[in-house]
Amino acid sequence: MGLWNLYFLAKLYLFSAGKLTADWVLNILFAFALLIPVKQRWLRIVRNVLAIVAGIALVYHESGMPPIERAISQIPVLFTFQASYMLELIGRVVSLSMVVSAALALLLYFLINRWIRVTTLVLIALIAVPLWQGAGTLIANATTALAQNGDQGDNTSSNEPRNDQVGDYDQQLAAFRSNEEGRHVNFTPLTSDASAQFDIIVVHICSLSWDDMDVVKMRNNPLFSRFDYIFTNFSSGASYSGPAAIRVLRATCGQEPHKALYDPAPPECHLFAQLAQAGYTPNALLNHNGRFDDFRGTVLKEIGLPGVTIPPNDGLPVVMKEFDGSPLVGDYDVLSRWYKQRVAAGGGPVALYYNTVTMHDGNRLPGANANLTSLRSYPIRLQSLLGDVDKLIDLVAQSGRKAVIVFVPEHGAALRGEDNQIAGMREIPTPNIVHVPVGVKVVGLRAGTERAGGPVTVDTPTSYLALAQLLSNLVASSPFLPGAQPLAQYATNLPQTRMVGENEGTVMMTTPTGYVIHTPDGVWVQGGK
Repeated sequence: MGLWNLYFLAKLYLFSAGKLTADWVLNILFAFALLIPVKQRWLRIVRNVLAIVAGIALVYHESGMPPIERAISQIPVLFTFQASYMLELIGRVVSLSMVVSAALALLLYFLINRWIRVTTLVLIALIAVPLWQGAGTLIANATTALAQNGDQGDNTSSNEPRNDQVGDYDQQLAAFRSNEEGRHVNFTPLTSDASAQFDIIVVHICSLSWDDMDVVKMRNNPLFSRFDYIFTNFSSGASYSGPAAIRVLRATCGQEPHKALYDPAPPECHLFAQLAQAGYTPNALLNHNGRFDDFRGTVLKEIGLPGVTIPPNDGLPVVMKEFDGSPLVGDYDVLSRWYKQRVAAGGGPVALYYNTVTMHDGNRLPGANANLTSLRSYPIRLQSLLGDVDKLIDLVAQSGRKAVIVFVPEHGAALRGEDNQIAGMREIPTPNIVHVPVGVKVVGLRAGTERAGGPVTVDTPTSYLALAQLLSNLVASSPFLPGAQPLAQYATNLPQTRMVGENEGTVMMTTPTGYVIHTPDGVWVQGGK
């Protein structure tokens, strides 16, 4: 088989390292097809061309990468990336150590091939490894069956649900879908007492998860101690910006399947439409131009009300460049200008949706940090973002007005990288990506009524419905009214939501021992812990 032996040896290595799920039948058939002797030169050329195409397709299929249709659809997106970002991505896939290892493997192959029939060894391995794997599976299944038989005398009923998760994974997902369809949060009108009315400011942050904060060692940033509520087990449900924006803007209904996000939603599902009925004037703001993937259009559509506009950021200083070269302005610069204009205009309560891509993969800082990759500049950018939100809280407090500020990420940045996903790739919405830090700050409480002893921690599995319910509780009974209940009371019995992350063709669902992934091929595979 010549150099094709290296192809199969590489696959055997990747399989042993857990980086590839091999289809042994196809690999054996492929290998024997390469062994068939072909005398005519033109036929050998045709076979080699077809073999290269088949080999690439087979390894792509076994790699667990997104469906090829999805990959092809993303090709136009690649042309929007700056050259520096493309080089950074290539560097994450192909390292110097990989190049050196490949060169050494090639040299070793040529040395060994002079004395040993490598093809014979490869064929033996392609047959022996799946037989060994199959034998191991049979032994494991037999051991499990014996253990289950031995546990028959246990007093615990085998039909007793564990963590409300019963049936196979298809049944569990179907039950999740059915339950979410009927969930809904209502808003009642805000108090007519102007002194107890408050603004709502939703800060929607691209690319920040608990795991990302652990990677850069910033989980204990002082900002989080200022929040009155912290959601420690919150699911963003999505790992890309467009779907994440739709989900937060439809927060008043249960979690929809990914495909349903692009269908019209009932008016009661639009958070800002509900807030408008409660007495708020919706506003929208971005720190970017919103052109990529028509994000601006998505926000204006899903805010659920006609007439809402997104003002430009003209006149504000550019603090960095996006992955496509577009300018980005500072978060505090955008928010402070808006808030000062809002205070000057006066009027009734306002509800703002603000989106920031300061943390997006591929962003570049200017000046002395211009040569940093986006992974290396991440902690710098995060420190700036958290500092800007901290300053926003101070700005509102100093204005003498009242507000509830919501800090909610879209999804994580995938800084760590995982099996079958390089750092920055979010095609598989694993818990490291959809498990995001959410905080809520109540600004303007009278002296003596602020919460002492740290934030109220909501550690049950939650998502946007719980966040909407908390806002609904605050609107229904303003915490700024005389004799208002303690802040902790507003967060009691918030609706729980199992962590289910979704992208086109892929679903992740947590289990008591980790998580499982429903692949585009329609099968469930075990994820990590």
